[in-house]
Parts: sequence; C-alpha cells; structure tokens
Amino acid sequence: MIELKLENQKVNIDAGELVSYTVDGYEYIHQKGSPGWRSSDTEMFPIIGPTADAKFQVQTPRDIAIQDQHGLLREMAYEIVSTTVTEAVLEKKYTAGTRIKNSKFPNKSNKEWLFWTYDFNFKKTFRLTQEGLEVIFTVSGERDMPFMLGYHPAFKLYTESPIVRAGEKEITLKEIMDVGSRALQVPDCSEISLKDQKELRIRTEGFGNFMLWTEVPNMVCIEPITFYPYAVEQSKLHEGFEYLKDADREYKISISAI
Repeated sequence: MIELKLENQKVNIDAGELVSYTVDGYEYIHQKGSPGWRSSDTEMFPIIGPTADAKFQVQTPRDIAIQDQHGLLREMAYEIVSTTVTEAVLEKKYTAGTRIKNSKFPNKSNKEWLFWTYDFNFKKTFRLTQEGLEVIFTVSGERDMPFMLGYHPAFKLYTESPIVRAGEKEITLKEIMDVGSRALQVPDCSEISLKDQKELRIRTEGFGNFMLWTEVPNMVCIEPITFYPYAVEQSKLHEGFEYLKDADREYKISISAI
C-alpha cells in the first residue's frame, strides 16, 4: 500500500489502484467490498467497450488483436517506478504479441489469452497538489500505434439524490441507472462536477468525453474517455482509435473538492 499526504488530503494506492482519497477525513472513493463494483478504479486500454459480439477480435492496421471488454491493460500488474510523500509513479510494459491471461475465462469469456499487436509503455502517476489529486497517464510506444484510453474511477455516494453537472446540463442518478450497462454518454466535455453531500470537480485534458455508469445508488463511475464505444458496432470498434504520433502522449485528470 502506498500512502500520499498533503496537508488535509490523503491518498491510498493498492497495486496501482486508487482505493482512497480523503479531504479532511471525508472519503470520496467507492470502497471495495461495498455494493456496486468490486474495484475502485481501473483503466480501459488499448480499447474501450465490449467485444464479445465481434468474437473478441479487434482490427488494427497490423493485424487482428484479441481483446476482452475494456482491453488487456487491467490484466497486467503495475511496477512502482518512484514514490515521494506527494507523488507515486507506476508503470506497465507490454511487448507486441505477448499472451496475457484473461481473468474472465472461462466464466465470462471463451478467450483464455489476450494480446495486442504493438509494443507500449503505460505510466500512471498520482500527484497531490494544493488544488487536489492529479491522475496522469502517459502512453508511449510505437509510432502510429492505435489505441483508446478510458479512466474508470468510482465515487462514493452519501445521499439519495446526487447530481452530476456537465456544463448547463444536470444529470440525475436515475438517468444514469436507466441507461444500464452501456453507460450514459457525455460527449465533448472536459469538466464535470458531482454534487452530493459535498461537491467534487473532475477536469480532464486529452480525453474530450465522459461516460457515466452505475447500477446501485451508493456509487457512481465518472469515466473520462477518448471514444464512446457504443457509438459503433463492436466489429467496427477500430473506427474510434487514436494514433500515437509522438514519442508519448499525456492524459490528465484533476479531482478537486469544492
């Protein structure tokens, strides 16, 4: 367990997962073991969305890759690069074609092994600042590597009527739950606030979109994404790819208590 501290803020990280973020002792992160989801945060990379209808096949310029829902990155373990009192840097490295064991096999998937067709390095940095918590992703790898990126944090809810605000739009918990497993799309958006017992602001750089998901009233996932996967058929998921043009690309999420 890694612990970061800065004045009234505290972060706990377990194997790369954000399991706690408190400000003045108030917990903002969904707690593992509570109803709703078995995790508290994860990443969606190099694809977002389900793939079962496409027989778990995703087209890339190089070849077909085998990917289960939300990609293979979550099946890999983070290595700690560095830690300080206010910052932790973790990394996953992948070599093209390496078979990764699929934890959903055999109960939820008929694919035991997953693989991607490109090399990549994926860094996740947690940084506490005076303004709040920053979560920064740095994607590096082969030039023109196709990918999508999504961040999947879950926030704890304390009241029965929280409001998610995106620009002038207010979204109720019922609206999110009514969409079900597909997740509610919030396009062309880089800032969202969650008004519950207290208020939280989530700002992003590099993503451009959000989707919102929950199936229970005690938590809500506010997910920055580069592409909303349900906009296309699963066999056409490649239409949502971005391509790595530089040596690396950075994506940033800033979480601030208001």
